[in-house]
Amino acid sequence: MSTRAPGEPQLPEHPRWRTAPHRRRSTLIVEIMLLSLGLLGGVFALAWIVAEGGAGSTLLSALLASLPLLVILVLVWWVDRWEPEPRLLLIGALLWGAGAAVAGALVVNNAWFTAVEEASGSELLATVTGVVVGAPLSEEIFKGFGLLIIFLTRRRHFDGPVDGLVYAAVIAAGFAFTENIFYFGRAAEDGDLGLVFFGRAVMSPFAHVLFTAAMGIALGLASRARRRTWMWAFPVGLVAAILLHAVWNASAVLGVVYLLLFVVFQIPLFAAYITLIVWLRHDERMIIRGRLTEYAHAGWFAPMEVEMLTSLRGRRMARAWAKNQGSDAHRAMRDFQRYATWLAFTRQRVLIGRHDMGVRRDEHQLLSAVSRARAGWST
Repeated sequence: MSTRAPGEPQLPEHPRWRTAPHRRRSTLIVEIMLLSLGLLGGVFALAWIVAEGGAGSTLLSALLASLPLLVILVLVWWVDRWEPEPRLLLIGALLWGAGAAVAGALVVNNAWFTAVEEASGSELLATVTGVVVGAPLSEEIFKGFGLLIIFLTRRRHFDGPVDGLVYAAVIAAGFAFTENIFYFGRAAEDGDLGLVFFGRAVMSPFAHVLFTAAMGIALGLASRARRRTWMWAFPVGLVAAILLHAVWNASAVLGVVYLLLFVVFQIPLFAAYITLIVWLRHDERMIIRGRLTEYAHAGWFAPMEVEMLTSLRGRRMARAWAKNQGSDAHRAMRDFQRYATWLAFTRQRVLIGRHDMGVRRDEHQLLSAVSRARAGWST
């Protein structure tokens, strides 16, 4: 029996799926866990850094390390404009990278160095293998673990490669921030701060982002599959991240080929990522247009609304117009755009077969939310 009220537009046709008991998890638990572990790890890493370089050096290093961090976060904001991820979850991801991942890597890297040095009797061998093998393994595993936690527990906010790239970039940015504090502090003691800052903050601020992004893209692609493809996609992304990291670290160790690899490897890789990001953002726009067009055919959206919702410029103009109508209208327009975007990706999950996410309930709730928000700016 239909529960549609008289005159209410008919929902688009849905593919059939198995019914299952609804299980709602408290999404706040995930954010609290990431925030708590990130903060605990950050305290540990900070204590380690201060013990080596002192409080004054650490403060200066933190100020310098914040510059490339801000650049990365601005780029992430640009990438994530179509479907912004929850802010608290992004903060949790940032703290995981800056705290928990760094703390774990510090412990493992130190253990690696000690074990190799004791077994071989060579400090040089322990240093080289630690940089080329140990660090890429431990750092990408700990960064990837945080990314996997988000993927498995917050699947509603993991709709494709762009989302995976965003979470991976934020985790990597946090990791690079703390790591830069460590390296800048050490360089300040040696009198090489300017050179190290140029190498890490100017020439290669996106290095960690490029490595970890391999896992984010792999999980993002897996999120659009019907089966549990993440079980093999994540290891593939992890191996790719480790190899990219190892090649980069090896070039720094060899020294003489650093600039060569930077030109023939790092720059083309960065250009490839930028090209991929532009294409993925276009793909998100096409998904939003395609799904909202289906709802428009069923009467839920006007054609002009679809045009506005699938143009960033159109969205800005609509918010500016609503702002002139008052704060309530402005807030309603922002909600209308946000709910419509979530609705499009919820519909996309139906079409790709992700039926275990309560999408039918989510769809009805979002359709109601869209209607309420429209009433707030159209009256």
